[in-house]
Amino acid sequence: SFNRTAFVSDVLDGYDPLALMPRGKKIAQALRRHLPDDYAHALAILLDSLDQAHGRDPSQSLASFLYLPHTQFVAEFGLAHFELSMRAQHALTQRFTAEFSIRPFIEHHPEATLRQLQAWACDPSAHVRRLVSEGTRPRLPWAPRLRRFQVDPAPVLALLELLKDDPELYVRRSVANNLNDIGKDHPDVLVRTAQAWLQGASAQRAWIVGHALRSAVKRGESGALQVLGFGQTPRVSVANAQISPRLAVTGGAVQIEFEVSNCHTSAQSVLVDFCVHYVKANGQTRAKVFKLKTLQLAPGQTAPLAKKLSLAQMSTRKHYPGLHKVEVILNGQAQPLGAFELLKS
Repeated sequence: SFNRTAFVSDVLDGYDPLALMPRGKKIAQALRRHLPDDYAHALAILLDSLDQAHGRDPSQSLASFLYLPHTQFVAEFGLAHFELSMRAQHALTQRFTAEFSIRPFIEHHPEATLRQLQAWACDPSAHVRRLVSEGTRPRLPWAPRLRRFQVDPAPVLALLELLKDDPELYVRRSVANNLNDIGKDHPDVLVRTAQAWLQGASAQRAWIVGHALRSAVKRGESGALQVLGFGQTPRVSVANAQISPRLAVTGGAVQIEFEVSNCHTSAQSVLVDFCVHYVKANGQTRAKVFKLKTLQLAPGQTAPLAKKLSLAQMSTRKHYPGLHKVEVILNGQAQPLGAFELLKS
């Protein structure tokens, strides 16, 4: 019988300082110690404990993370039991996600796992189909990189081909994110794939391409800009730039305004982004590109643009005093817009 008191005591020993993923792993390891030694028996008990499949339902908040230890149990202790573990992954990804736990199987059983993922690409469950894409992302956040796919993304691209017209946005977004990952290591592959997918593309597939190219566009890569129709240097002027206040404080905001005018005799498509060179703790700067707007400008037309830039401290961005330069980026071409000084608190 399962000794609940001993299990809880085992889990809570050293639990509080741990972050989310290590907590899940600690629970999984405790499950291994307190469940039967036989993997098949232990796994059957875990699967019998599952609630109905609900996937990653936003209304569930963090409730689906209840199954994070289940997936880590399979990842750590199930590698020698491929078929059993694959059936478990299929069940678990419909309740949480197996995008993390599938990766050790890709590393240790690449051919068998890719065959399984190919079959799952046609699964009735959108959560299972999403696993095919999300689990093979070369640069999945919170997970070790899949180096083999960073070197050769061909096996991943073959799976994405099966999913590029998936009826669920949930799956298509994952496909775009995977292709975006691939583009960071193979920009040429990203461009070729985007060009091929745009041939006879539905609006849904065209959205995938645009979303997949977003990082390459931010980096100003000419191939990505060309695919989206922004490969030419626009014949436009930028005027009436205002950045206020010029002296800003942490926790406040800066208003950035300017106008873009078409100086050409024909209409132009202009992709407008802006870049802030944030000051780092060591006094150096780091450029951050923000999406702004896509303009369709008639000859002589002027478009006013504005953006409010928050200077609130966030877990993902700390603000440091100093001169912050601002640039406007037009079809990948940057030009100065002005600057503001962030004062010491």
